[in-house]
Amino acid sequence: MKTFALNDFLQMAEDGPVLLDTRPTEVFKVGFIPGSIHVPFEAKQFEEWVTAVVDKATPVLLIAEADTAGQAGERLQQLGYSVAGSLEGGFDAYAREGKPLDMIIDVESDELMMDIPFDEHLIVMDVRKPIEYAEGHLKDAVNLPLNELNDPLRTSAIEDKDNLYLHCGGGTRSVIAASVLKRQGLHNLRNVAGGWKKIKEEPRAQIVKEPGMLN
Repeated sequence: MKTFALNDFLQMAEDGPVLLDTRPTEVFKVGFIPGSIHVPFEAKQFEEWVTAVVDKATPVLLIAEADTAGQAGERLQQLGYSVAGSLEGGFDAYAREGKPLDMIIDVESDELMMDIPFDEHLIVMDVRKPIEYAEGHLKDAVNLPLNELNDPLRTSAIEDKDNLYLHCGGGTRSVIAASVLKRQGLHNLRNVAGGWKKIKEEPRAQIVKEPGMLN
């Protein structure tokens, strides 16, 4: 896999490839190249998640940790992706230049519970699979699984005034989802740290089930 110096890498990115950042989620959240899509290579579900959010018809430019860049590139190629190359020096090469960064803001589950009654524009977006959602979810939460995030029919209803609070099961898929939505120009969003594991422990959480979906 080819590696590219920062300026060449960014110039290539302007021609349409997806910037795929495979660093660990906790590292990604605190700073990333704007427009990057995040899927952590360390995750057991890497194959499932990357194919859910990145179209195989689109070339990929990789941003990875030095010790996993080669493996990540090979794995993506095995999955059928065209990997144009990776960023020489990884994200640090970008950050050292003082270029613009984006980040994912976390909120705790108790903060979400406090905000729900007082924010009429708050939307809880549950990005788990439909079966997970059916087994228990917050009242009025919208289910938007990872593999539907790039469907304009599913995201067109989101308005600028909406405050999106994203969560998944444990906190990784929601960061992936946040990166995808940010790439689409939706930046008014928060990630609920700890996901459903933490939310369902909240005494104020109004939890409902969808029995019809479980049959």
